[in-house]
Amino acid sequence: MQHILKPTPSSRLHGVASLPQRPALSLRYRMKHCTRAAAAIELPKKFGKVSPKGDLVLCKVAEAEEQTTGGLLLPSSAQSKPTSGDIVALGDGRVGGNVQTFDLQVGQTVVYSKFGIGSTDLDIQGQRHTMLREDDCIGIMPKSNATASDIPELKPVGDRVLIKVQEQTAVTAGGLMLPESARERPMCGAVVSVGPGKRDKDGSRKTPKVKEGDTVLYFKYAGEAMETPEGQQYIVVHEQDILCKC
Repeated sequence: MQHILKPTPSSRLHGVASLPQRPALSLRYRMKHCTRAAAAIELPKKFGKVSPKGDLVLCKVAEAEEQTTGGLLLPSSAQSKPTSGDIVALGDGRVGGNVQTFDLQVGQTVVYSKFGIGSTDLDIQGQRHTMLREDDCIGIMPKSNATASDIPELKPVGDRVLIKVQEQTAVTAGGLMLPESARERPMCGAVVSVGPGKRDKDGSRKTPKVKEGDTVLYFKYAGEAMETPEGQQYIVVHEQDILCKC
């Protein structure tokens, strides 16, 4: 008989019952001191299913890359922690007094922040999962087991915007070559795709003010930087971190 784990009203995880509660940490503290935990919360074997609540989604985490593109095997200490996974369950959409619809769908592959703020790692039947809010997902990849080559096809979630970063010059006006450490961090680029918009209090979406093809200037330290195997840089930022159109 398969057991289904359902949340209790007092559960802080909104989808995982009978788990110990931890004191709440401020966002500033978590940004400064916390990274994604190495160990997931291991659920008892009798629980074969977890049902998210509210606007939470449950993702089955992708496998870590065990070798480089050149075929070299990587030791576990050098393997990048996966930051993508396949959606396996959605919450009931009840947030406050509203019931919101999900833009994500079961079966889609999503990318999320490597810092794991707002997410909870779970070990369900020996498989790594993570639970997080829909709007904490960065974007939707075009297929399962997507690679860095698929970044240009990423569809941003919420009020996020995918930007193709404008290359910075490596040579000064006087002809001197600049080392990587001396180059300014890029702040300009072309909009590749735009999410459905920020969710309002009533659950509706606000129409984004930028569109595909716009050239924009964004906050210097904002966003999630990504790079294709060919070296082309992309960044995903919240629309509020865009300073202006160029």
